[in-house]
Amino acid sequence: MAWEQARSAARAAAGQALPAVPRTLADALGHALAEPLTALTDLPSFATSAMDGWAVSGPGPWRLGGAGILAGASPEPLGPDTAAPIATGAPLPPGATAVLRREHGETDGREGVLYDRSPGPEPLAEGRDVRPRGQECRSGEPLLPTGTTVTPAVLGLAAATGYDRLLVHRRPSVELFVLGDELLQSGVPRGGRVRDALGPLLPPWLESCGAELIGEHRIADELGPLREAVRDSRADVVITTGSTAAGPVDFLHDTLRALGARLPVDSVAVRPGHPMLLAELPAAPDGRARRLVGLPGNPLAAVAGVVTLAVPLLRSLGGHADTEPCPMTAAEALPGHPRDTKLLPVRVNGTSVAPLPFSGPSMLRGLALADGLAVLPPGGVAAGAAVEVVRLPGR
Repeated sequence: MAWEQARSAARAAAGQALPAVPRTLADALGHALAEPLTALTDLPSFATSAMDGWAVSGPGPWRLGGAGILAGASPEPLGPDTAAPIATGAPLPPGATAVLRREHGETDGREGVLYDRSPGPEPLAEGRDVRPRGQECRSGEPLLPTGTTVTPAVLGLAAATGYDRLLVHRRPSVELFVLGDELLQSGVPRGGRVRDALGPLLPPWLESCGAELIGEHRIADELGPLREAVRDSRADVVITTGSTAAGPVDFLHDTLRALGARLPVDSVAVRPGHPMLLAELPAAPDGRARRLVGLPGNPLAAVAGVVTLAVPLLRSLGGHADTEPCPMTAAEALPGHPRDTKLLPVRVNGTSVAPLPFSGPSMLRGLALADGLAVLPPGGVAAGAAVEVVRLPGR
């Protein structure tokens, strides 16, 4: 299956986004909005001072009177040609026409008069340094569409306009099974065994795609334990590493056949990572649909599987708008595979990209420096040609 077809199949396998649930602002981060965010009030909900200085009424000079106005106050009205000290963010008193900045005002202490010493001959314009009511939005105005990811900035906007809870899509639950008797959990590689790189690498990446990781397990290279682990998982998505090919201890296909799974994707014409797969598992006892993404065991190949299958599936399940590759320009020739799509780690500089070394299927050194993966057609692209780039999580 072609690379873009595989991504489309992963999105289609999600079906409908997971159900909407209410979450407090503290618990909504990373979810996708299940309904548009609409302003519950005008912002600001009253006219405020944009500067420290004096609230003034009329063109000046002004008689000083009244106590200073601080944020959170309920100020008394200003009479004509009067002024009162005001702090940034404080409500503008009724009758005020502008704010005179502190650095532009001069007071006569004996006469209690404030003079405008602003640069230029023009008098203080009405509305100067005032944030009028509704400057940012009006009550009922749509602010963000359904599918927007709840970021810290979205939380701030929601709080500012009066929300205590947000309606968001439930995160897809994920269980990660790391396969391979050759994998060590600590220390340097030894005795023919290697360190597990995917156990530390994948969980934060999956969570950055909107997943809720509910378990991470090491599974022996045996058919029985793998079949039981996949059968008994209650996660929306099971993700496995390794065992996707046809080696002597690659039991994932046997497991899926034994469970009666359907494989919408079984190998993708992409390098690295072509043995990746996507399976639809038998439903959970409560009727929930379950899917499995099988990633190759080599680290960079597994990452290719994540961006090809896991990311589109997880984002669609979580109700997020999927991100498409970004158009860039190749700063130099980017070598491709003779027949398949190639995902190559690259550095991004503005709108151009340059290749990184150490891009073999088992390597992570290039990936650690990369901003994204260039999606190269068979044969690669020439210097100066257009190329699409998949941004990496956290970049």
